[in-house]
Amino acid sequence: MSSLDITVVFSAYALALLIALLTTGTPSDHVGRRPVLLGALAVQVASMALFATVGGLTTLIGARVLQGIATGAAGAALLDLEDLVRPGRPALANSIAPVTGMAAGVLAATLMVRCTPVPTITVYAAQIAVFAAQAIALVSTPETVRRRPGALRSTRPHLALPSAAAHALLLNSAGVVAVWALGGFYSFLGPGFTRLISPGGPEYADGMVFFTLTAVAAPTVYITRRMRADVSAPLGNCAVIPAAALTLGALHLAGPVLLVAGAALAGFGFGAVSQGALRAVVDSVPARGKGGTLASYYVLSYLAMSLPAVGAGALTAGFDLRAAALAYAGCVAALATVAVATLTASLRSRRRTPSPDAHSRPATSNYTSASPDTPAPDTSVLATHDR
Repeated sequence: MSSLDITVVFSAYALALLIALLTTGTPSDHVGRRPVLLGALAVQVASMALFATVGGLTTLIGARVLQGIATGAAGAALLDLEDLVRPGRPALANSIAPVTGMAAGVLAATLMVRCTPVPTITVYAAQIAVFAAQAIALVSTPETVRRRPGALRSTRPHLALPSAAAHALLLNSAGVVAVWALGGFYSFLGPGFTRLISPGGPEYADGMVFFTLTAVAAPTVYITRRMRADVSAPLGNCAVIPAAALTLGALHLAGPVLLVAGAALAGFGFGAVSQGALRAVVDSVPARGKGGTLASYYVLSYLAMSLPAVGAGALTAGFDLRAAALAYAGCVAALATVAVATLTASLRSRRRTPSPDAHSRPATSNYTSASPDTPAPDTSVLATHDR
């Protein structure tokens, strides 16, 4: 397949996931968590079966669409499983689990490619077994929601943004686009880019770049969970700039070590920016407004992940992968630079301008603080990236 074909396939997954995330989360409040999750697992099994028997581009796109719908539905149902006693814990787990799962999946698939006779079937058969085991375990799990009418009406996407959340999202938008676009590049075009830099390398090395990104992103989300949002987001964006530079250096120096180092920095940037930006956005709204706010955040994120990758695929088809990588990395570095400048200026402005009632009450802000004594906020980053 061409680079454009690959990006279209992966973008179909991202867009299907986004649509499912926007439309299937709230119905779980009406029909229950278990039915939504069981349905998502059934669709995942169907998508794995399609992958195992894929015979062309159309079938592959169909399998990715099913996978995106299932992942989005599962993520949406888990998104609002908040523990009132320990607020933020389920959301934090839901932030770390996707990137951890992706890292483990890439590693397991790489081992199967090397060690099993028919890896194109074995990989998907193993995943079908995992999903079936999850479904069996889920059946014995108690339902946490009482059924109520209005499920069909609740599938309407929620994109309403309160003014405070809109301001926070706009402030962090450049950084969010930068890290999700860079993640999309490593995910969609990483294997081809690896072969371009190291054409004589083994096939299993193609997935190691994306594995590095996700393996670093997962602990970064956990480490930055109590870091101030207006510190973790600029810090992550600062890491994105040298990550893009290392990627370009690997291209011109044919250095796979530079490419892996760039992916590691990109993983740190992804985890820190996603955690900080999402926390800044959702902390600015009350619990009732989090659904539409999260939906808006994910719209921006998944569009940033898929659309630039499609553009890079088109540029690769018209020119070559080198030109696409140069343009992609340059744009990402420019966005990260804008994000650092914008967030730093905003932080300085807030420090110089105290609130009107600063003398009458302690200055606290969910946006700028997350002390150990404060319950962890709702910080789901990507319940639903490519698992």
